[in-house]
Formats: sequence, C-alpha cells, structure tokens
Amino acid sequence: MTTRAIIVATDGTAPARAAVRWAAREADRRGLALRIVYAYDWEWREGRFDYSNQYVDVARQLAEAVTVSGLDQAREVAPGIRIERDTLLGHAASQLLTIAGNAELMVLGNRGRGGFASLLLGSVSQRVATHAPCPVVVVRGREEVTDGPVAVGVDDSPAAEQVLATAFEVAATRGAALAVVHSYLPAVPLWLSSSVPAVEISTPEEDAAERERLEQIVAPWRAKFPDVPVETILTHESAAGVLVGVSHGAQLVVVGTHDHGAVAGTFLGSTVMQLLHHANCPVFIARPVERRAT
Repeated sequence: MTTRAIIVATDGTAPARAAVRWAAREADRRGLALRIVYAYDWEWREGRFDYSNQYVDVARQLAEAVTVSGLDQAREVAPGIRIERDTLLGHAASQLLTIAGNAELMVLGNRGRGGFASLLLGSVSQRVATHAPCPVVVVRGREEVTDGPVAVGVDDSPAAEQVLATAFEVAATRGAALAVVHSYLPAVPLWLSSSVPAVEISTPEEDAAERERLEQIVAPWRAKFPDVPVETILTHESAAGVLVGVSHGAQLVVVGTHDHGAVAGTFLGSTVMQLLHHANCPVFIARPVERRAT
C-alpha cells in the first residue's frame, strides 16, 4: 500500500476483533485507509517432514481466513472506507514493527492467542507499543464506547506538546470534551513530609501557581480548538491512578512516551504501562508520525 493508512493487527481473538472495529471507526473519522494485518509464525512440527507443502498451505489458508473475518468486521462498522488485508509470515511483534514505520497509527488488542489468559497485556502488544516509531492505540476495557470525554495526561516532559496536540485533535474529531490531568507533588518541609504523605498536605498557594502554569500550557491549544470543551484536573495523586479512574468514564486516554536519543519508542514510563494494564478504555500513545519513504 502506497498511501498512509491505519494498520490494525488481528489474530482472530476477541481482543483483536475489538481492535479491528475500533480501527475501522477511526479510519472512517480521519478519512484514511485501513490495513488489516495478521502476522503468524509457522512452526508446526509436522510441517518439517511435509514435502508436499500441505501444512504450509493449511497455515496460509487459516491466516487468510483470519484477515477475511477482520475485513467483514471492519465493513460492518465502516462500510465506506478503503481496506487492504495482509498476512505476514514471521514473529508477530517483529513483523508489526517492520511495517509500523509506514503507519499513520498502529492499533492493537490488549491480548492475543499466546501466553496466559490472566495476563492484562500481551507480550506482542507490549513490545509493539514500546518500540513502534508511530502512534499506537491499545484497545482494552470498554473498547466499544463512543461517548464520554477524551482524557490526557500532561507532565513536564518534552513530549507534552505532542501529547496535547494529539489529544485536542482526537477530541475535536470526535466532538468530545477534553479532560487534562496533571499530577505534581508540592514542596513541603522535611519535618512534615516525614509524618504526613505529600498527597494529603493542603498547599493552596502552590496549587494555584501550578494550576496557572497548567492553564498557560493549555491556552494555545484552547485557542486553536475553540470548540473543544476543556477541563483541567490538578492532583497530588499519581497520574496513573487518576487516569485509570478517569478511564472508567472516558472514551479514550491519551498519553506520551519518554523517548530518548536517536531511537524513538524505546521507553514507556510507569504511567503508560499501568494504563496499558489497567485502563478501562482504549489507550492512545502519542508519537510524531515519521514520514518514512515507501
């Protein structure tokens, strides 16, 4: 595919089907094409002794069936979008990372076929979310929700501008309100911090100054997106805990990464990881879209 597209990974499981539906709706909102991909690792023991390629053919046919099913699911929720489907032979995470450089957005389910059903986040989704050079959405929790606000976590990292840009854009596209969450710990005397947790200490002057600073950060984006209602939430609690709580009423949570150096997408902070494991709605990991030559 030469045009930019949303890429969604599927393996036929329930979390993957939810990811396909979410990705199809997002492609429809953005006017983008959708590429449905199933990456499978062919390691059938019997196939090593199959000189007629029978097992290879069966594996390929099963893979094709998975992508056909994904196409049908996408058509149900977004019949007008352009859809392409691909099967890729190889380890799922490696194959998805290879094609991620040409994605406008990569969409994943929270768990796949491998591992244990009790896991909150599958290894493939975690690896791709961590290392992909493009924005990633992990569909989890209340994946079918289409109303409620968009929530965004904002910190003092260099990624804050990219995160806010993404959050305002997706909120505007959905006609949704935006909840901007910022967590900070006020400076308190050492003698007091040893006996009272910082989150329980009342610091009205520090809170007022921090809220003003937050409003200044948000102000240019309010001006750029005047139709997006914005609520700012300042808290002494952990950002992860507050965002997980907000996710129960939100349709999407937007967060950023702590990428360092020349290799993008190599580190996810603890807040992002906790959301990927515990959020009750899809989690959008904001990154700049790299324009890799095709």
